Amino acid sequence: MNRYEGKKALITGGTTGIGFATAKALLDGGGEVLVTGRNEATLDAARRELGPRAHVVRSDAANLADVDALATTAKDALRSVDLLFLNAGISKPAPLDRVTEALYDETFAVNVKGAYFTAQRIAPLLHEGGAVVLNTSVAASKGIAGTTVYAASKAALRSLARTLAGELLPRGIRVNAVSPGPILTPINAKFGFSKEGLADFERDVAAANPMKRFGTAGEVASAVLFLAFEATYTTGVELPVDGGFTQL
Repeated sequence: MNRYEGKKALITGGTTGIGFATAKALLDGGGEVLVTGRNEATLDAARRELGPRAHVVRSDAANLADVDALATTAKDALRSVDLLFLNAGISKPAPLDRVTEALYDETFAVNVKGAYFTAQRIAPLLHEGGAVVLNTSVAASKGIAGTTVYAASKAALRSLARTLAGELLPRGIRVNAVSPGPILTPINAKFGFSKEGLADFERDVAAANPMKRFGTAGEVASAVLFLAFEATYTTGVELPVDGGFTQL
């Protein structure tokens, strides 16, 4: 099936989880992708699994020199971009009294500054009819304890989706956001839980969700691609993919 034949996408944080699932769906549909990551092991794994039509690039969203280099690489490899998926992000939950300046700065550098300047640098490569999708989070609207910094960074991205939508609309470029709820991705293992603690956490979260389960990276990828290529009369919105968590 060549649903995305001729489509070119740049996906930050595309070597694992939601970004990887989105890249895989695009490639399976005949598209071409450039994905970024920071970890050499996941970069190598993505190169093997995505195959020759994927450009896999080491790039740190928090480093503006890397962002500049990424723009040059994208221009050389893709020439133009149909979809920019600003997906790179980190989540390091901590209660208010344990948040350090370093944690605050790192979170905003990756989640907000990285997304902002990647959008700025890649915008000239987006052609009329192109799309930008930002990855926000239900944490930005639910007031979940222990997520003050992460949630604030994702709320900033929600605002950015609106303002970029207004700024890029004269060029025919749509900007939207996808807001995942509890999703089974490798990031869950980085929350600092023991193996047993992680299992308890995932069980409790699933039980509290209206759909009584976690979502999959593939389900979020489907929403991203809908916003990118099918929702042609939609811009500035945030689409929850959360099993009803923020709605019911």
